[in-house]
Amino acid sequence: MIQVDGLTKHYSDLRRGQLIAVDGISFHASEGQIYGLLGPNGAGKTTTLRILSTVLRPTGGRATINGYDVLTQAAQVRRQIGFMSANTAVYDRMTAWEMVEYFARLHGLEGDLLRERMEGVFERLQMNEIRDLLGSKMSTGMKQKVSIARSIVHDPPVLIFDEATAGLDVLVARALLNTVAELRDQGKCIIYSTHIMREAEKLCDRIGIIHHGKLLAEGMLDDLREQHGEHDLEELFFKLILHHDATVTATA
Repeated sequence: MIQVDGLTKHYSDLRRGQLIAVDGISFHASEGQIYGLLGPNGAGKTTTLRILSTVLRPTGGRATINGYDVLTQAAQVRRQIGFMSANTAVYDRMTAWEMVEYFARLHGLEGDLLRERMEGVFERLQMNEIRDLLGSKMSTGMKQKVSIARSIVHDPPVLIFDEATAGLDVLVARALLNTVAELRDQGKCIIYSTHIMREAEKLCDRIGIIHHGKLLAEGMLDDLREQHGEHDLEELFFKLILHHDATVTATA
């Protein structure tokens, strides 16, 4: 459902010249699978996900979502995805119901289908108690529920979560992770970026470790553990990062 081949993104900077945010990465994720994109801040995770969601244009390479090219078929791609990040805003003067309904209508839902989807999502995420609550009155956890709801109300086959638990307390974060796992079990293809190793171990079926725009390792978690001789994902992560940095320093 998600296929990425040699994806690159370069930026021009007047002082530092050309900056490489994403450097020829390739991976794939399938239906009913969570693909974890792991990396420290500034590794290229968000840039990659913004390209996949058609917010940014790639410099090179190719990416498809459910068979649609992110560069040449952007409108079709947007209909295939739901996107959520820790920075997703919630409008203070709209109720939970109004916000989710607004995004549902943007995706073309109307009439009985709109009502059915709305009722289903609010029931599934246990949001009926905040249906008429204004965004300005919501807790962080409530806002996250609204963000998830508006990402899934059009029932997309592919979901993209970018650092979705950043800034959440442990109870709210756990509830969000449970929701992501349930969506995977419903057959969604999910790409989930994080720098929290415990989240990745708990959720992800397949993992890619990205650093300075390069994909250092990619595959099923158990295969990566065996390949690199590290059972603990955090130790595996640091081992790859440190080895990459040492190699770059030695060749500089």
